[in-house]
Amino acid sequence: MTIWSPHDDGFADLTLHDTFSDGAPYNTFARLRRDDPLHWTDYADGEGFWSVTRHADIAEMNRNTEVFSSARGIRMEDQSYEEYLARRTFQETDPPEHSRTRMLLLPAFTRTVMAEYEEEIRDLCHGILDAALEHGTFDATKLIARELPMRMLGRIIGTPEEDLPWLVEKGDALIANTDPDFTDHVLDRMETDEYRMMPFNSPAGAELYAYAKELMESKAARGDESGVLPLILRPAKDGSVISETEFRNFFCLLVAAGNDTTRYSIAAGIQAMCHQPELLAQMQGGEVWDTAPDEIIRWATPALYFRRTATRDHQMHGKTIREGDKVLYWFASANRDEAVFDDPYRVDLARHPNRHLAFGQGGPHVCLGMWLARLEVRVLFQELAKRLKSIEPAGQHKFLRSNFVGGIKELPVTVTRA
Repeated sequence: MTIWSPHDDGFADLTLHDTFSDGAPYNTFARLRRDDPLHWTDYADGEGFWSVTRHADIAEMNRNTEVFSSARGIRMEDQSYEEYLARRTFQETDPPEHSRTRMLLLPAFTRTVMAEYEEEIRDLCHGILDAALEHGTFDATKLIARELPMRMLGRIIGTPEEDLPWLVEKGDALIANTDPDFTDHVLDRMETDEYRMMPFNSPAGAELYAYAKELMESKAARGDESGVLPLILRPAKDGSVISETEFRNFFCLLVAAGNDTTRYSIAAGIQAMCHQPELLAQMQGGEVWDTAPDEIIRWATPALYFRRTATRDHQMHGKTIREGDKVLYWFASANRDEAVFDDPYRVDLARHPNRHLAFGQGGPHVCLGMWLARLEVRVLFQELAKRLKSIEPAGQHKFLRSNFVGGIKELPVTVTRA
């Protein structure tokens, strides 16, 4: 079974968004892991960077925040210090600053708190799946994978349900700002300097911030403390409060990352079911649910990479990473590393242990929403499996045009109901 990029000859240009339009270039990542695990990558649109592709290297480096800093940006694109300050979220900070913000939010995202959403998520899945499966043939990304995270986003933020489609549309414009299907301001195809102080260099950032400001004013007037937003506005233990710019950027991050990553994990799982028919029977057997969510998320790896910047010279694999060099951790490669995963190009719902790095495990930036993501994926596929006799492709799936976010944006399927 080969369902990854058919045009990848092992020497794909990782700097081009078009390279990922057929899926991640796994042949290239396999070659780099084998022959050049710390690879210097030239970048026509800016300064070059180091590509790190082995699981063990990324796991180790992710813990070393003193040498590899998040505080100069997390994408390969260059930005001035002024732009960094204007756009940064707590993802783009290092401890202890990162830790202070994280501690404000952590109580809302613990495993125990997320578990309280299970019945609500299951109720949402009933309606979403029953409506989608009536069509027989449909786009599973649009009618299933997009719907559940969008509905849960409203619960987490505490926003009216009627606003959710607009919020998700703007979140897509932010995080998929290199795909013309999601934005009119395609990052690498037009001049976007007008928005260089906005999150993700996108006008959608300004629209989302205006919405967030109005939402918080309305909630304050009603004394409404629902959702996670009031938490981020509370003073930290040292009395410091989040700035207006930081709040804007956090809201944009929450809308984009809180929806897209789970959406594309669900889409990838449904795609896998289409190409590995045995997965449906395994799900219906009910013995894989402790392990299946993490395997589906490994398979998806929606965050293809995160960038760090070296704070001092560092020796590795006989090479020197210089102070100020950009370093990209390719999670998409780490999660297919043959040294860690048996048969990594197949979905094994019983895989255990599963040391995937899709949540950025091992470092201080481990995903806050990982327990919610696991829960949404588990419940969605439990309910989907109950309703299916079979599922198969109904046409060619289409990936995002992005080397930052990996996802199936169109997934035509045909289902036979149980």
